[in-house]
Amino acid sequence: MSLGRRLARLAAHLQDPRKVAAFQRLCGVEVPSGWTGEGQRGPVANGGPAGGQAHPAGNPAGNAAGNGAVPGAAGPPRCWSRRPRRNSLTEEEDGSQEFATRSRFLYYLFSLGTELGNELFYILFFPFCIWNLDAWLGRRLIIIWVWVMYLGQCTKDVIRWPRPASPPVVKLEVFYNSEYSMPSTHAMSGTAIPLALLLLSHGRWQYPLVFGLILAFCWCSLVCCSRIYMGMHSILDVIAGFLYAILILIVFHPVVDLIDNFNLTYKYAPLIIISLHLALGIFSFTLDTWSTSRGDTAQILGCGAGVACGSHVNYMMGLQLDPPPHTLPLSLSSLTVTVFGKAILRLLIGVIVLLLTKISMKKATIPLACKIFRIPHDDIRKARQRMEVELPYRYITYGMVGFSLMFIVPCLFHFIGLS
Repeated sequence: MSLGRRLARLAAHLQDPRKVAAFQRLCGVEVPSGWTGEGQRGPVANGGPAGGQAHPAGNPAGNAAGNGAVPGAAGPPRCWSRRPRRNSLTEEEDGSQEFATRSRFLYYLFSLGTELGNELFYILFFPFCIWNLDAWLGRRLIIIWVWVMYLGQCTKDVIRWPRPASPPVVKLEVFYNSEYSMPSTHAMSGTAIPLALLLLSHGRWQYPLVFGLILAFCWCSLVCCSRIYMGMHSILDVIAGFLYAILILIVFHPVVDLIDNFNLTYKYAPLIIISLHLALGIFSFTLDTWSTSRGDTAQILGCGAGVACGSHVNYMMGLQLDPPPHTLPLSLSSLTVTVFGKAILRLLIGVIVLLLTKISMKKATIPLACKIFRIPHDDIRKARQRMEVELPYRYITYGMVGFSLMFIVPCLFHFIGLS
């Protein structure tokens, strides 16, 4: 058999949704009670009912006792029922069903892992890094993150592979169910951010290299496994996302200093940045019909443009956020209760400002875009599925969030004595 055929068979094997379902069952996820038939069987112990048969009375989750079970003894672990996680753009009639899991620990662990690739994490991690640790490092992480996520989202809309079939896969979340599957952008960000953090911080910060390697490995593994556990990606999607992120890092890591210096020092950098990111957003919106992927792409590009423009204004006004060169390499040994308290206070105040910025810009841009392009806005969810609304709303809103992150909030800290 030729190498090409072997690779094709391996890819088909890794893309099989039954492998995803098997991992879910291994982690304690039970199939919904209404599922029957081939490829939809729950975990079966010796002596238990075959998959597809009705569950015994009094055992709706299908937990069968195997050989050696003692009548009257303690039964199998109780199942914990949940509804799939969803967002404001998720259709209620998406066909998802309530699922049950035997392990709350694994559910919350993998929920944490998947959140490491969601907006909540980004709006906490990047600000904390920029305001409290190292703005130099934070800007470069955002540059890499923007390109990784943009290329990943566009690649999804070009390849157009569907999500793993359900059944046999149980959908534990439906946040991004309307998006395509290949590659996993969660796996890409979960690979790129910790590796870029390690590459950029080692030598600039004093810490054992083995600590950084362990952190990167655990971070990446948790995010990648969480996407399989949630039923949102095949094993092949996750592997492809991991390798794709490494390829992008190889290309962009050597030039990230040049990009950051251009953003800071070139006179017309804001005009070029805004135009380039807007053009990339318009291009991404032409790749396919509506999905949450398009809005996320505009959101990422807007955030990147806002951060770059805010950094440029800081530099031109002489508001230096980077640690002075004589303080390098930086160390965590100077951490005190006072320093930690100020860091938490900065994060709390700053994130509140960012959220207020997001809310106010959202309330202003969506009706304005609907009015300009004469689109009915009685149903906001349907209105946001139009490019004329979604692109300016996401781009402007998150552009202002990024600008606030780099310029407005640091100025506020300076004014109230928290800088």
